[in-house]
Amino acid sequence: MIPVRAVEFFQGTLDSTEEIETARVFDTTLRDGEQSPGTSFSYDDKRQIASILDEMGTHVIEAGFPVNSDAEFEAVRDIASATNTTTCGLARVVDADIEAALDSGVEMVHVFVSTSDVQIEDSMHATRDQVVQNAVESVERVVDAGATCMFSPMDATRTDEAFLIDVIEAVTEAGTDWINIPDTCGVATPGRFQAMIEKVCAHTDARVDVHTHDDFGLATANAIAGIEAGADQAQVSVNSIGERAGNAAYEEFVMAVESLYQVDTGIDTTRITELSDIVEDKSGMETPGNKPVVGDNAFSHESGIHAAGVIENSDTFEPGVMTPEMVGAERKLVMGKHTGTHSVRERLHERGFDPTDEQVRAVTRRVKDYGAEKRRVTVSDLERFAEEADVERTQEKEEVRA
Repeated sequence: MIPVRAVEFFQGTLDSTEEIETARVFDTTLRDGEQSPGTSFSYDDKRQIASILDEMGTHVIEAGFPVNSDAEFEAVRDIASATNTTTCGLARVVDADIEAALDSGVEMVHVFVSTSDVQIEDSMHATRDQVVQNAVESVERVVDAGATCMFSPMDATRTDEAFLIDVIEAVTEAGTDWINIPDTCGVATPGRFQAMIEKVCAHTDARVDVHTHDDFGLATANAIAGIEAGADQAQVSVNSIGERAGNAAYEEFVMAVESLYQVDTGIDTTRITELSDIVEDKSGMETPGNKPVVGDNAFSHESGIHAAGVIENSDTFEPGVMTPEMVGAERKLVMGKHTGTHSVRERLHERGFDPTDEQVRAVTRRVKDYGAEKRRVTVSDLERFAEEADVERTQEKEEVRA
């Protein structure tokens, strides 16, 4: 069924919405997101972000890396006890890591080990046999403790395929609940990643999860491709923050699934903008204006043709299947070099002016000239231009009549 809050998909060249039946969201903002260079969430920051993610209906919150420090352990423990959703703790295939994660009280333990030869040899200084042995023993330890186990073959997209399948089959036999396939260095492409996930799904009975990075700007597309291939869940971070160029974006993934595929994730999308603003503030990472879904320009229009169309019907130059109201944002008509008369007239009426056609054209010329000098045209500027053009205010007319 089409989600109640979604807009019916437009008929056209891309009118199929049946590729995905369900999609779960695993948020790693507090773990991988915090690994963004220069970002450090305080205990209170983590609690606040986790609370919103929980209230929104996020399926899994990866709260952190419990063994990392006492402060990290306390934050993960308190998030696990305070939230209703599944909380996850990260652990290497090391006893101390796994014990710390289990002691923190998380419902899911996410164990990982490198499987690409370059990382096995030059980072871990180990062998393939040691990798498989450590992976199996770690999965068994988590399963025996009664926690949900997620296993990640780190750098899966640069791993020898035959060896990757060997590892997947070994941890599946050991009883892992989830297998996460990470594109650790962001080298996947949607078509190749889709084929890879299809092969992984054919070699395991565990549920499959994907974790994609944005080094080539393909993270969200790769995550969607993974879901289309049969994965149940994608790991994402708010505003796509994370190592290097970041992760698949929470807001992009959720809204693509909800709007383009018409699948109800169960997430309260109306709080996405609020969540994005808080993560931007706490992370210290400014959200670009052209960031999809949550950037300042996502629902803003300056071009005369676009603004005129949107004033008449917002579906003309917006996706239609995603509205600003769906993500808790507002549509904006921005004034500048490309502004047209329709937009200026609309804004003047909003400010209580009653311009003639000639006055609208005069004010529009002033707006264009001002904007051409790379200056921002504010509401105050617009009112000044209107007053200089002797545009009457509606309320002034009403006062005269009174």
